[in-house]
Amino acid sequence: MKRRADANLYEQVAERLIHQVDKGVYQPGERVLSVREASTQLKVSISTVVEAYRMLESRGVIEARPQSGFYVRAQQWPPPEEPEMSRPSAKPSVVSVGELAMTVLQASNRPDIVQLGVAAPHPSFLPVRELNRIIAGLARQDDDRGMRYDFPPGNRELRVQIARRMAAAGCDVSPDDIVTTSGCQEALRLCLRVVADQGDTVAIESPAFYGTLQAIEALGMRALEIPTHPREGISLDALKLALEQWKVAAVMLVPSFSNPLGACMPEENRRRLTRLLAAQDIPLIEDDIYGDLGFGTTRPNALKAYDRKGGVLYCSSFSKTLAPGMRVGWAVAGRYRDQVAHRKYVSSMATATLPQMAIAEYLAQGGYERYLRRVRAVYARQSQRMVEAIVRHFPAGTRVTRPSGGFLLWVELPSTLDALVLHRYALEKGVSIAPGPLFSATGKYRNFIRLSCALPWDQHLERALVTLGGLAEALA
Repeated sequence: MKRRADANLYEQVAERLIHQVDKGVYQPGERVLSVREASTQLKVSISTVVEAYRMLESRGVIEARPQSGFYVRAQQWPPPEEPEMSRPSAKPSVVSVGELAMTVLQASNRPDIVQLGVAAPHPSFLPVRELNRIIAGLARQDDDRGMRYDFPPGNRELRVQIARRMAAAGCDVSPDDIVTTSGCQEALRLCLRVVADQGDTVAIESPAFYGTLQAIEALGMRALEIPTHPREGISLDALKLALEQWKVAAVMLVPSFSNPLGACMPEENRRRLTRLLAAQDIPLIEDDIYGDLGFGTTRPNALKAYDRKGGVLYCSSFSKTLAPGMRVGWAVAGRYRDQVAHRKYVSSMATATLPQMAIAEYLAQGGYERYLRRVRAVYARQSQRMVEAIVRHFPAGTRVTRPSGGFLLWVELPSTLDALVLHRYALEKGVSIAPGPLFSATGKYRNFIRLSCALPWDQHLERALVTLGGLAEALA
C-alpha cells in the first residue's frame, strides 16, 4: 500500500512539472529545479523527485546535463511546409462574404466555444487591471468630460499620444493629421468611401481580411485579388500587371503581419509599392492594426512613412493590443484628412469619449512599451506551440504559415477537405475556426482555415486542437 502511495506521489510531482512546462513557467532549454531544490519546495523525499525526473526523462520532457542539472528538452517536431504564393482570379469580382462572416462572429459570443476562429486577444493577455483602474479614476473626477461628445477629429490628448507612437513606425505626423474612429474597421470604411465610389474596383491581397471584403461589399464595390506570398505579402509584379489591365480606384492591404497570412512586407517592397501607386495617383489604404505585434526587436515602418504626396491613408486601432471592446481607432488620411473627418461626423457623429480618455492616459503613463514587450513574447511562444500541435495532430501534408508577428496562422489542409464542412462539425464539437472562403471574394481557399493563437495554453485549447485535427483527418 505504501509503495502504491509513493508511486502516486512521484507521478504527481512529474505531472506538476509537465503542467508548468505547458504553462510556460519553464521554456525549452531552461534549467528546472535541482533534485534537492524540488524536494525542499514540494516537501517530498529526494527519492520521489528522482523517480519523477526519471519518468520525465523517459517521456522526453526533460534531459540531464552532466554536472549541470536537468533542463526542459526542446521538442524536435519537424517544421511544416508553408503554403505557396496564392493564385486568385485575375478579374475584379463582386464580394459576398457577409452571411458567412456573421456565422463565424456569432459563435464568438458563446462561452462554451474554444475561440480559434476570432482574431481577438483573450482578456488574460490584456492590461485589464491597469485600464480598469484608469477608467475608475476618470469616473471619480469631478467633471463631465467623459459624458460629452468629442467631435472629429477626436480627443486631443489621445491624438497627441498617437502621433508620438507613430514615430516608431517611421511616420512624422501631427496630432491635427489624426482622426479618431470607432475601431480600425470604421477607419478603413471611411477612407474607402472618400477615395472610391460604388462600382469601382479595389485591389487587395489574397487571401484578405474578411473585414476588408465586407467593407468593399457594403459599399457596392468590386475586389481585385492579387497573388500574395505568405512571408513577403502582396506580389508587386502581379499588382503592377493588374494596374495595367484594370482601372483601379484604390489599393487596400495589411503590410505588417497581415490577416490571415501573417506576412510582413520587406522594406524595399514598401518603398517600391508607395512609389508605384504615387506615380499613378492611386490611393493606398494601409491597415496597420498588427504593426506593434512583431516578434523581433524592430518595428516595421508603416507604408505611410514613405508617403510624400499624401496618398497613403493609414488606419489602425488598439483593438489587437489593448482593448477590443473599447473600439478606439484612428486614421491618418493625408490629403483626404478633411473628407474623412466630415464622413466620420455624418456617419457616427463622434468616437466614444471615455475610452479615448482612458487609452490616452494609459499611453501617457508609459506602460504601453513594457506591455508590448511582454505580449509579443507570449504570442511568439503561442504561435510556436500551435504550429507544433498542428504537426502532431493534423493530417499528413498539412501546411501552415510561420509568421514573424501577430497571432494568426493560415493552415492549408489536404485538397479533398472542405473547410466549410469542417467549420460546421467543429462548432458542434465546441470549437470555432475561420474557414478559408471567408477570406476571398470568389470563395477560394476551400481547404484552408485561419486559427488564432491569442488564447491561453491550457487543457481546453489542447483538446480543441486534438479534436480539430481528428475531424480534419476524418474529412480529408
